[in-house]
Amino acid sequence: MPLPDWLGPLAIVPTAFAALMPVVNPFGTALIILGMIGNRPEQVYRSLAAKVATMMLAYVATVILVGQWLLHFFGISLPVMQVGGGLTLAAMGWRTLAGGRTTGAESEHVKDEDAQRILDSAFYPYTFPLTVGPGTMVVLLTLSAHVTHGAPMTTLLSHVAIFIAALLQALLVYLCYRYAPKLAQRLSPSAINAVQQLMAFILLCIGGQIAWGGVSALARQL
Repeated sequence: MPLPDWLGPLAIVPTAFAALMPVVNPFGTALIILGMIGNRPEQVYRSLAAKVATMMLAYVATVILVGQWLLHFFGISLPVMQVGGGLTLAAMGWRTLAGGRTTGAESEHVKDEDAQRILDSAFYPYTFPLTVGPGTMVVLLTLSAHVTHGAPMTTLLSHVAIFIAALLQALLVYLCYRYAPKLAQRLSPSAINAVQQLMAFILLCIGGQIAWGGVSALARQL
């Protein structure tokens, strides 16, 4: 049974969801965040997951509404943003690799301060660029460009469909980040440190790959 005309644009929700999945990657990013944060109380992960999911939706809405205009306003191209975002991720991975082991011998006061520091960093780096970054912006702008045609109502509903797909991704992000400490509870301190170092190296490689994609695009423009 065909969809009514006004519901037709909403049929792109599965396509947008599938396009966002590899760049958001809730499952893989949850492991990276687990490696960065380590063994913390579940309340920290729950609060962080809620903040990241909320900020992710705000980021998506901003990109959909004014993302292209902002890039033009600041004179930034997508390849340059890829280079900058990739280098930022690579630097974060390198800092974690060079930071050494974490220890469990911390006072409660230090732990409380550390937990607050983590929550204060909900946007940077846990939302941007870890959860949503240059790759997400490229996907969103591409999807937006493809649906910005035809009648105004069709264009509006198509953008709503993209946001619904992002909303579903944000729900996955919340669930994956929220329950990441369940994995930490099953790991020994040495295993947590091993995961931390492995994920830091993967983050370094991801950042390098994103930056290389931007450099390659700039080279093709030359």
